[in-house]
Amino acid sequence: MLTKEDNEFITQTGPGTPMGELWRRFWVPAVMAWEVPEPDCPPVRVRLLSEDLIAFRDTSGKVGMVANNCPHRGASLFFGRNEEEGLRCVYHGWKFDASGACIDMPNEPAESNFKSKVHIAAYPTVERGGIVWTYMGPKHLEPEMPDLPWIGLPEESRFVLKFHVECNYLQAMEGDIDNSHIPFAHGKLDPDTSLPFLERVQRTIFKAAGQREQSYYTKDLAPRGIIKETDYGLLLGWRRTVSDDSFNWHINHWFLPHSTVMGSPPPDTMLSNLRVPMDDTNSWQFRIRWNPYRPLDPDEVEEYRHAGTFFPELIPGTFKCVENQHNDYLIDREKQRTVSVTGIQSQTQQDRAVNEPYPTGPIYDRTKEHLGTSDTVIIGIRRKLIRAARELMLGHEPYAAHHGDIYNVRPVDLDLKREVPFEEGAREWVEAGQRK
Repeated sequence: MLTKEDNEFITQTGPGTPMGELWRRFWVPAVMAWEVPEPDCPPVRVRLLSEDLIAFRDTSGKVGMVANNCPHRGASLFFGRNEEEGLRCVYHGWKFDASGACIDMPNEPAESNFKSKVHIAAYPTVERGGIVWTYMGPKHLEPEMPDLPWIGLPEESRFVLKFHVECNYLQAMEGDIDNSHIPFAHGKLDPDTSLPFLERVQRTIFKAAGQREQSYYTKDLAPRGIIKETDYGLLLGWRRTVSDDSFNWHINHWFLPHSTVMGSPPPDTMLSNLRVPMDDTNSWQFRIRWNPYRPLDPDEVEEYRHAGTFFPELIPGTFKCVENQHNDYLIDREKQRTVSVTGIQSQTQQDRAVNEPYPTGPIYDRTKEHLGTSDTVIIGIRRKLIRAARELMLGHEPYAAHHGDIYNVRPVDLDLKREVPFEEGAREWVEAGQRK
């Protein structure tokens, strides 16, 4: 468990907070590229790290990321006119370019130079992997974009979705690295209701979108999680017994500060979750299905496009899900009795049902936890984040932020002989992205 002070330290990411300063040393995903699809299209509201921003694509095609409020009298630039290389406030006509400079001030005398003295907060952006990223830290420390393992793939080899999650980024992220929850939160049930619960779980086979059926998830319900510290974050190995002489290793990576990449048996499709704080009680989830070996199958893409077992239905015009905490995720108690452990349809919402609603709440009180041996990875990610933020307070910049090439490692799922250390047995697969 964490102390009250450490729990606040790790979950608060607003301007001026230690954890917020750490996040601001990295590029973070802000909007999907299709949200600002063409030059001079309507601007988009963005909330990141407790800051209210506006994204717009100017006449030349560059994406600007600026403060929501006009510095004149505070009017929202969401209602602004995006035209002629800038965003014009409709209150008094002040206009700002993508760098935040005021380039027109029509309600001031022609001879006035006041506009040259006015600048709105603005952050640089880059477009990679179907996402517009922004950097919100000190300008003189702006890093290169990290070489994430999926980001340079052809468009036909990746599929990106975005959701609004109603809880702090950390509890959602902790679910991503916790492999032991899979046969429970995402588990199916044998239809024979006369059997004991655990036997009903173990008779089923886990399957995720774009992946083959994998029986070891349900055969061994108590995997051992092992972590290795790396420059990019953590190398995570989840070990399950498959035979007297072999273990299955599910090998994931957690990238400081926001990404988890989860492996599959080659050449199955992989999963990355990027968790970004909107503020301290809400977060964004960017969910990427990607395959470094081949284009995604058309049937696979259809699974991602349409709500169902793997992905939820969104409320039209929003990134909020139809299944949500306010309607109990449309839980079906009969299906919970006969079909699945949770009775909740989509896997993303099964995760959210255990992270968002009361009594968990948007920021869980981690002083009340009772962590077990399967929570080694949870302890590891917390220590890594807290240590990195405290080192930054002492003036030590995060190494990973300025060495983007270290991120290009892959996850994998494979069987190894019991005597083979997982980091050695999986090296060929993990480092494959670095040899491309």
